[in-house]
Amino acid sequence: MNVLAKPAAPPRTPDGWVAGETQRLVLQDVPWQSYVAIGDALPNRPGLRMTYDRGTLEFMTTSPEHEKYKVRLARLLEVLVEECGLRFEPMGNMTMRREELERGLEPDECFWIANEAHMRARLDWDPTHDPPPDLAIEIEISRSALNRMGIYAALRVPEVWRCDGATLRAHLLQPDGSWQASETSPTFPRAPLAGIVPFLRPSETVDYLGMIRGFRAWVREQRGTAVTGRPSAVCPSL
Repeated sequence: MNVLAKPAAPPRTPDGWVAGETQRLVLQDVPWQSYVAIGDALPNRPGLRMTYDRGTLEFMTTSPEHEKYKVRLARLLEVLVEECGLRFEPMGNMTMRREELERGLEPDECFWIANEAHMRARLDWDPTHDPPPDLAIEIEISRSALNRMGIYAALRVPEVWRCDGATLRAHLLQPDGSWQASETSPTFPRAPLAGIVPFLRPSETVDYLGMIRGFRAWVREQRGTAVTGRPSAVCPSL
């Protein structure tokens, strides 16, 4: 099934902030240079992210619940990469901007896996000669008023994991720029993403490190063998 839907814009208050649990400020007719200048003036802004789409600029605060799911999913993905003997280079929620496209955003988390060697020693991302992340995480507890999936498609990010706390799916970029939703990731073809969701949910009886240990055991159970540590293009036992 192809999905490339623009979410309906939430109602706005008279001062421009979008109503709801998450605060959003959406500005229209913002020049590219202004977007870049604002972003450069606010390099460290935890809990606040900016999304720019051809003149529309959104400021959005993320909720504690959003941040919790983001941290947990990124950590579980790291365990999955490790158990598969792959290499990866994480760059968190770095800003991705393409002037010629007039689009930019910060993913919740992003990773280079197939292109890890290219980004291994890099401290920034230059779209003129660096590949886009191989995989991005989009937590949809706090949802944008803009079509962030359309921006990911324009930036040519091949795979986005979308999680709303109850479901997790991989969205795979198609040649025509649309997205195909999948229950599995091509990077980990035999790991059902639905099986990751129970580990994401906070528990009153299992602490954070206990969750990680439980997930590692689950991954090894899915593989049916002990971790080999051998790097490969895919995880052959998953």
